[in-house]
Amino acid sequence: MMNQVNLAATSPVAHTPSGELRGRREGPANVFRGVPYAAAPVGDLRWKAPHPFPAWDGVRDAATFAPSAPQAGPSDVADIVAIGGAPEPTGEDCLTLNVWAPAEAAAPAPVMVWLHGGSNRMGAGSLPFYDGAAFARDGVVLVSVNYRLGQLGFFAHPALAAEATPGEALGNQALLDQIAALEWVRDHISAFGGDPANVTLFGESAGGLDILALMTAKRARGLFHKAVVQSGGGWLPATPLKTAQERGVSAATALGLTQPDAAALRAVAPEKLTAVEGAFGPVIDGRLLDRDPISAFARGDFADVPLMIGVNSGEDSLLNYGGGLKRFGQLIKPNARLAALYPEANGDEEQLIRLGFRDFAFAAPARWVASRPRRSKAWLYTFDYVEEARRETMPRAAHAAEIFHVFETLDHRPDGAPPATEADRAVSAAMHARWIDFARTGAPGADWPAYVPADDAWMVFNDTPGGEVKRGWWKAALDHHGRKGKLLILLLRARDRLRTLFSAKVTR
Repeated sequence: MMNQVNLAATSPVAHTPSGELRGRREGPANVFRGVPYAAAPVGDLRWKAPHPFPAWDGVRDAATFAPSAPQAGPSDVADIVAIGGAPEPTGEDCLTLNVWAPAEAAAPAPVMVWLHGGSNRMGAGSLPFYDGAAFARDGVVLVSVNYRLGQLGFFAHPALAAEATPGEALGNQALLDQIAALEWVRDHISAFGGDPANVTLFGESAGGLDILALMTAKRARGLFHKAVVQSGGGWLPATPLKTAQERGVSAATALGLTQPDAAALRAVAPEKLTAVEGAFGPVIDGRLLDRDPISAFARGDFADVPLMIGVNSGEDSLLNYGGGLKRFGQLIKPNARLAALYPEANGDEEQLIRLGFRDFAFAAPARWVASRPRRSKAWLYTFDYVEEARRETMPRAAHAAEIFHVFETLDHRPDGAPPATEADRAVSAAMHARWIDFARTGAPGADWPAYVPADDAWMVFNDTPGGEVKRGWWKAALDHHGRKGKLLILLLRARDRLRTLFSAKVTR
């Protein structure tokens, strides 16, 4: 009898609609790793929408993580794990998720579904700094998701379009995976003590960018009830299908395939595909996404759910990879006007480029998204806390630095950082609590005002645990970049109107 009790305590079993899963009890959490939410996208299923994973008999072991998606980082980075990539093993059989559920839950618990970052070409839900133990401890079911990446996750090609059925989505395999994972949560999460009617979708960087796209996709409506976008920007245009197909042709040519059919494309080894660099993100295919998500937000055509959205003060750390500083410097020319907007740069051209990048690529679009008219509320934040041991070498909070505080995983940072201090942990605990409050109630705390353009209130996470409200944060610079953003939005809306008119003529 004692052995049975121990087995139940250390190896919990979840009874799901697909079959039974045996996980592990780890402190406050029942943890289930490597749970399939869709069939392996291999062979004829490569680049197809995810297919259901077949039900099984008996008890399936869910004690260990499954392989991460095939991936590659920037060519000038030797260790992608240090910047959020996943180590081996990787493999195409990657459509799995991981669940951290409260071991003792008296009522259906709020659910948070995490989409990792990594430029949509690297990363995994199994990375140690995405550990969901702190969420389970605080009564939330945390789900982290693996999805297809790079050339396997956002790939379009005329040969694939030729075999597609009418209405079949093209070029958005990763978004379809994320939708399939949310459908799995809807149908299965109650078996882990979660509430399928209280799901918060949250993600960082590319994960946040994908959430903004999902907020405009009709197929994703109703699958999540709140959203958190961490450093997801908001003004990065999606790729028109024609452009995506041209990129697919170029990728195939780089692999020695000049006029391939779909079978020839599917015969390419995954490691060869991931070695072909590119820009990966949502595709305007007229099926899953009928217009650019930016244009949809401008029209008010998006999921009207409570939203938290924000940026880090040092988003420019992204410019340290892939020649980003040089490329963006060619777009933003340091001048007297820019110097006046950023007196803290003291006229230093590199700093002007860096601050301009942060505000045009992240802060100004986040403020714009938060300001869209809606029935539900939005909350805007800046993460501006640098851990005490890093302050001599790090002037601002780097891209992705907030993750370790949101998850309370300061001890799992991949870059060999010094141990966290008591002050670091206090900020971490308070910030994590904001995310928990949002998941529970749809608001991150009574002292954090919802965003209204006339008030322009930001929650700034700094040395003050819990953050402090500041109004007009970076206002002059964001107003300047906002005027440029309006031009971009007008151009994208015009492009969408032309695409719609052209499609109407073709179908007549």
